[in-house]
Amino acid sequence: LKIFIQYVINRHYPQIINANNPAIELFESIMIKQINLVTDWMRVGFIHGVMNTDNMSIPGETIDYGPCVFMNVYNPNTVFSSIDRNGRYSFGNQPKILHWNLAVFANTLMPLISDNEEESIELVKEKLDKFSSIFSYNWYDMMYQKLGILIPVDEDRALVDSLLKIMRNYNLDYTNTFATLTINNESDDIFKIDEFKNWKLQWECRINFSNNCTENFKLMKRQNPLVIPRNHLVESALDNSEDGNFNQFNDLLHLLSDPYDYKSNFNLQNTPEGFDDSYKTYCGT
Repeated sequence: LKIFIQYVINRHYPQIINANNPAIELFESIMIKQINLVTDWMRVGFIHGVMNTDNMSIPGETIDYGPCVFMNVYNPNTVFSSIDRNGRYSFGNQPKILHWNLAVFANTLMPLISDNEEESIELVKEKLDKFSSIFSYNWYDMMYQKLGILIPVDEDRALVDSLLKIMRNYNLDYTNTFATLTINNESDDIFKIDEFKNWKLQWECRINFSNNCTENFKLMKRQNPLVIPRNHLVESALDNSEDGNFNQFNDLLHLLSDPYDYKSNFNLQNTPEGFDDSYKTYCGT
């Protein structure tokens, strides 16, 4: 185990080779990597679908995402995986599962953290206790960027929370809501919702909308994809490919190669009504 962990550090985290306690530093480094990764998943509405411990990678890459999917309508409880009957790996539950997986991983490092078991437990607990606050900070910071807030303040959390509440209550599309704000498309139906209009006024005041928000919208365009691999498009492309017609597959692949292209991909994607109601993904997806 000691030889293997040293190999992992040398290969993936050479900056901690000379640390006083390389094992605990390795754990903290991996925890931060994973927090950044899952935060980025949630930024674009990605649901891994099967976050077992063996599907998390030490260098912080997305691996083994068989029943993965991108959320259309915003709902933290969104699940599409056929094997996830209780919502264990739902969109909003991914941070909790990550915390659990990290605790399991920490257990494997115990013998190397300290010869004293109680001391090992205390050192790991100290790191894990910081997880929630670090994840929350990173997640809100990500949401601030999606809203074009350049210099966040604590009060901005309420702005994020209230928008998500509106999106949940009115079954708004996650990707399209942020894309609509990014392109300021007032012809979209969400601009007819009174609660959203009131929220938008607060947001416009926050980013100083009347004073040429060029930098704000540049930031938003880097954070908010205009297109995602919608479930119905993926299924249609796969069906056609099985029949030997790869046109839609290639078109979709080209579209998704630059999801932040607000010049060419300016049309919002829409999901056929009712499509997601019974849609399931599988480990072989």
